[in-house]
Amino acid sequence: MGTPHVLIIVQNLPLPLDRRVWLECQALRDAGYEVSVICPKGPGDVPYQLLDGIHLYKYRPAPQANGVLGYLLEFSYSWLRTARLSLRVWRRRPFAVIQACNPPDTYWALARLWRARGVRFVFDHHDLNPELYLSRFGEPTRLAGRLQLAALRWLERRTFRTAQRVISTNESYRRVALERGGVPREHTAVVRSGPDTTVMRPGDPVPALRRGAEHLVVYLGIMGPQDGVDSILDVAHDIIAARGRTDIRFALLGFGDCLAELRIRCTELGLDEHVEFTGRADPAMIGDYLSTASVGLAPDSFSPLNDVSTMNKVMEYMAYALPVVTFRLAETMVSLGDCGVCVESGDVSGFADEVVRLVDDADRRTALGAAARSRAEQVLDWRPQATAYVGVFDDLFGRTGSELVRTGE
Repeated sequence: MGTPHVLIIVQNLPLPLDRRVWLECQALRDAGYEVSVICPKGPGDVPYQLLDGIHLYKYRPAPQANGVLGYLLEFSYSWLRTARLSLRVWRRRPFAVIQACNPPDTYWALARLWRARGVRFVFDHHDLNPELYLSRFGEPTRLAGRLQLAALRWLERRTFRTAQRVISTNESYRRVALERGGVPREHTAVVRSGPDTTVMRPGDPVPALRRGAEHLVVYLGIMGPQDGVDSILDVAHDIIAARGRTDIRFALLGFGDCLAELRIRCTELGLDEHVEFTGRADPAMIGDYLSTASVGLAPDSFSPLNDVSTMNKVMEYMAYALPVVTFRLAETMVSLGDCGVCVESGDVSGFADEVVRLVDDADRRTALGAAARSRAEQVLDWRPQATAYVGVFDDLFGRTGSELVRTGE
């Protein structure tokens, strides 16, 4: 049959910045598959690149969306650019499978067009878009809102019903595929977004990153409306302004729709000397900050989306032996186990209390950090997840085993 060719579609982030999808690409490559990816460009990216044996096709991203019309334009633009690039990928070498990673839930339509050529469809389920809507806007009361929510649920159903296989990031998402999507259990698989602990591991601290403070606490991740990063500013204000703890510095690594607003609010709270926004962080920067930090922060508060979503940052903190302070969420507790400190959702003062307690207790920090690193290595590591992920494609192609299984021992 030759080397199977898999086309992966990502709209949310460029590669290799999307760490989960990049690990998936590497796993397929190592298992003997050819991999092509269509995604938006990041700063300075070229339209085509062969990177580590993976073919990357990139388009100029759509302008930032505002309002319903803006999102419709963004999704339509990205869909059309992706469809056009899929023809270019096919001309280089026909692909046998399309894997689409949401959001959005729109690429089932492209998969149906390619079905006439015998191409199969795998859905890598990253986000629950109906729950995302409810988390941002609440249960709609107006007709326009009800229509938007109904459209998101319809797109989700179309995606599930088109897919030959569904990959879920945790058991909560798998339950949605089974119960709401009607996907047969044998066509589902759970592949958690575990860290590659051979790469993500503590290094030497960089004291200069503390900027003269004794302790650094860190947030790593996207900064959208549902990510709770504004709570970190409230925590920082409580710790620094109310408690006078100027020995603690905050670093917020990442970007997103709310970054500009967060910078403004930081200034309004008088925190500019104590809070750093790094913007987009590459792996080297992430390694330096997480190796230097005393505590990792997970401020995602309870919502229909957050409660059932796996927070990658929590597992990445754990890989760097960082104790974690987080609001209590069902799937976060699955990841964290007893390797961090949980606060009831929305309790900003309690969150600040726990950060200060950890900062002031070096022995507890060390013990929690060691337990977190051990759990990351033994329970959450990407390697067994990679085997499960490749197994989805081996099953589709009727392969009895992959090179990854044989060489990953």
